[in-house]
Amino acid sequence: MIQRMSRLFLRTLREDPADAEVTSHKLLVRAGYMRRVAPGVYSLLPLGLRLMRNIETVVREEMDAIGAQEILLPALLPREPYEASDRWTEYGDNLFRLKDRRDNDYLLGPTHEEIFTLMVKDLYSSYKDFPAILYQIQTKYRDEERPRAGILRGREFVMKDSYSFDMDEAGLEAAYQAHRTAYRRIFDRLGVDYVICSAMSGAMGGSASEEFLAVAEAGEDTFVRSTGSDYAANVEAVTTPAPEPGPVEGLPEAVVHPTPGATTIAALVDWAGRALPERAVTAADTLKLILLAVTEPGGEEELLGVAIPGDREVDMKRVEAALEPAAVRLAEDADFARHPFLVKGFIGPRALAAHGVRLLVDPRVVAGTSWIAGADAPDAHVVDLVCGRDFTPDGTIEAAEIREGDPAPDGRGTLTLDRGIEIGHIFQLGRKYTDAFEVDILDESGKRARPTMGSYGIGVSRLVGVLAEQLSDERGLRWPASVAPYQAHVVIANKDAAAGEAAERLAGDLDAAGVSTLLDDRPKVSPGVKFRDSELLGMPVVVVVGRGFSDGLVELRDRMGGGTREVPYAEAVAAVRALVRGD
Repeated sequence: MIQRMSRLFLRTLREDPADAEVTSHKLLVRAGYMRRVAPGVYSLLPLGLRLMRNIETVVREEMDAIGAQEILLPALLPREPYEASDRWTEYGDNLFRLKDRRDNDYLLGPTHEEIFTLMVKDLYSSYKDFPAILYQIQTKYRDEERPRAGILRGREFVMKDSYSFDMDEAGLEAAYQAHRTAYRRIFDRLGVDYVICSAMSGAMGGSASEEFLAVAEAGEDTFVRSTGSDYAANVEAVTTPAPEPGPVEGLPEAVVHPTPGATTIAALVDWAGRALPERAVTAADTLKLILLAVTEPGGEEELLGVAIPGDREVDMKRVEAALEPAAVRLAEDADFARHPFLVKGFIGPRALAAHGVRLLVDPRVVAGTSWIAGADAPDAHVVDLVCGRDFTPDGTIEAAEIREGDPAPDGRGTLTLDRGIEIGHIFQLGRKYTDAFEVDILDESGKRARPTMGSYGIGVSRLVGVLAEQLSDERGLRWPASVAPYQAHVVIANKDAAAGEAAERLAGDLDAAGVSTLLDDRPKVSPGVKFRDSELLGMPVVVVVGRGFSDGLVELRDRMGGGTREVPYAEAVAAVRALVRGD
């Protein structure tokens, strides 16, 4: 069916919306694909909804191809299952919580592992029922503290989440790889530029975890790639190659030195250059110690020390990922006031140990390494403080920033950094949820066994924004034919009645040939405005019935490929179909 712009619920805008920061947000609002309702909450208008439904179709086709079955669960969920899995508290303020008229607690679902697990427990009892892959495409809710970038980071969003249930690890691995392959097909069909990165499992739990990141400057995720291999990882999942531990015997004794005013690493290195002229001290020889306040779910807030080489900055996203699901904040003046043994600017490992404060260190801080660190006294540092002799860490933590040129964890090449937007995430959950809900299945020998699970998500509504980020140009949106709201956009740019009738016939012929068609038949809109709108709206092929029609020609504009050419009117349908197919 032809969609006429004269009847389409659409208003395009000349100016960018005031609250828009990224390209996708600006263009999707200007082109009339969506409108803001509240911070992080958007309405999809006809073109936007059509686009998202087309993306859903691609997702469904590839999920069905691996044997997954679609269901639909409610978004309004009771508290009890999420308490059983501890995620009622682990999710913290990110959950939308509400009560019904009987004062019962509910939440708006951010993800559905618990409900899928309970459903399988309710319906399946024998190993003969497995394997099973179930999925849904549904609206999710997360109370983002700072929603931004339009639909790229919202409080309400559409997601495809699927779950595999298998009786053994081999089955889980097969389901995981099937999803990995399906995701690659989905993103390839959509024309997304993406990478597959090793990732942290976070509050989801489980072991193996990979993220699919769309390469985009507007992305909030930093990821790395190796120059010498196919290694790629989210920056939070990068592991630091650690040096071999060395002996502590025979190393110089630790000596405290007065270091007045050396409250920064730069000032400390400057002092060392004057006070220790026999050494070539750099920031990498110093130990930077930061203090955190950490609260485990349901627990009390506790202090935690984190030490990294002084030439690095602390990356709080890596810290939070390493300590998840705990809530983490930097210590404040009030924390120092409550604990007089903490000397701000001069904290060292020994005072923390003496007062029972845990210390986690960077993997580079191993036994036998010697450091210049705070002496736990005003204007004083200790030189030749040796790990394994003078202090013993309670563990390691990936807290330091990752830099361009760092060695790759696989030992092949160095790391490059880029920005990306998470569009998919796959997890091998294992038995976290089947244990939590005691899902007992009879195995082949008649004994009780627990199924193992995988969890797999795709940000469906986020993909709308991702495609707008990656495929737009200075003139507007550019949708691939696989998901465009309409594959052809016929523009009547000639006031001659015969030209108008010919455009109507051409739109009908395209529709009959299976090419979804948008017809700009607006009678009182100038050709210039129509051309600007056709570029802004981004249909893959624009057909202009204009001045050339008197010579039997129409103009084809390829928004994806960028070319423009004239073809005979009689050949227009075949030419458009070829462009849509990518011939």
